Amino acid sequence: MGVTAGREASRRALPGPRGLRPETRWAYLFLLPWLVGLLVFQLGPMVASLVLSFTDYDLIDSPRFAGLGNYAAMLEDPKVARAVGNTVIYTALHVPLAIAIALALALILNRVTGRAAGVFRTVFYLPSMTPYVATGVLFLFLLNGQAGVVNQFLGLFGIDGPQWTTDPNWILPGIVLMSLWNLGTTTIILVAALRNVPRELSEAAMIDGAGSWQRFRAVTLPMISSALFFVVIINTITSLQMFDQVYTMFFGNQSAQQSYGDSALFYVVYLFQQAFQFLHMGYASALAWLLFLVIGVITLIQVKVGNRLVYYEAEEQGA
Repeated sequence: MGVTAGREASRRALPGPRGLRPETRWAYLFLLPWLVGLLVFQLGPMVASLVLSFTDYDLIDSPRFAGLGNYAAMLEDPKVARAVGNTVIYTALHVPLAIAIALALALILNRVTGRAAGVFRTVFYLPSMTPYVATGVLFLFLLNGQAGVVNQFLGLFGIDGPQWTTDPNWILPGIVLMSLWNLGTTTIILVAALRNVPRELSEAAMIDGAGSWQRFRAVTLPMISSALFFVVIINTITSLQMFDQVYTMFFGNQSAQQSYGDSALFYVVYLFQQAFQFLHMGYASALAWLLFLVIGVITLIQVKVGNRLVYYEAEEQGA
């Protein structure tokens, strides 16, 4: 009797052809707002922009089919080349510097213990919570060539600071300097990775006579390589989409823009101008899809290369 009752209970617990488990239905119900948002606000606009990228559309008249005209126009547009160049240079400068500085900060924070550890982690993360527009306005004053704090600090050492916001040769370095303000997320991720490095491995290397640099290179770096791989990808994607701070600093005042030309023209800034300033929505959609494909290709290359360099503990244990 008890065996029969147990079988009946197990049949009722398993999902049958008539429907799903109650908990599964509740799970789908709670996921429904996110699924609606995904379809309406992400996948839907992506499909629409793909269609618009093959049209000539100005938000006023009906879209007119243009074939590959928008993509061909990008090859002849000198501003696209300049925007791509600025974005690539910025990414090449920002990503290594950001990760190197964040790793140095993480190594320092990893040595802090007790209640102070939480306090310092919070302090280092606070800049990440600052709105990008506010950051742009702040650094517009900090990098001012005449009265900026950065040049005043350099003046203490007898260095005549450059015109960060007006000299075309120093605009990109100034933007890179500004971007290093927001390292909180990368730093906290690396701190968490360092906390998970087994202490016994470092102690064993120390017993074998390895110095601090040898332990860092042979033990710490391999053990945090997966976290480093992650932050490299995330920082690369973020850098290629740089927009808020640059637009706030250099494109809010159109008259001031004449002094430095296209030195601060980033790819997403140019995309925004084409879409909402010139109302070339079809051309802007083509620019957006080109950026999407470029980011996808770069990420794929990073994943292929990273899989050869990154140490995964689970794979090592499985082997």
